Amino acid sequence: MTKQVRLRIYGLVQGVGFRYFVRRQAMNLGLAGYAKNMPDGSVEVVLEGEEQAVDMVIDACRIGPPSSNVVKIDVEDLQPSNMKGFRIE
Repeated sequence: MTKQVRLRIYGLVQGVGFRYFVRRQAMNLGLAGYAKNMPDGSVEVVLEGEEQAVDMVIDACRIGPPSSNVVKIDVEDLQPSNMKGFRIE
């Protein structure tokens, strides 16, 4: 089943390679979407693809790359929109 979610990730998540970490995880699992830095210091991620793969990337985001420090993740379910590719904004 296809699933799309929007994540908002808070903590030390900018300037530590977080977006590239997410892109690598997503692409390895065949997911589409994007990752972008937000003005408040958080990172927004949209993921779309197989439900189990999306859940795996959400779990990876809870930990993040070694130099990050994730303190909170908000997860919002969205309607799948047939996204293609994964981009960093």
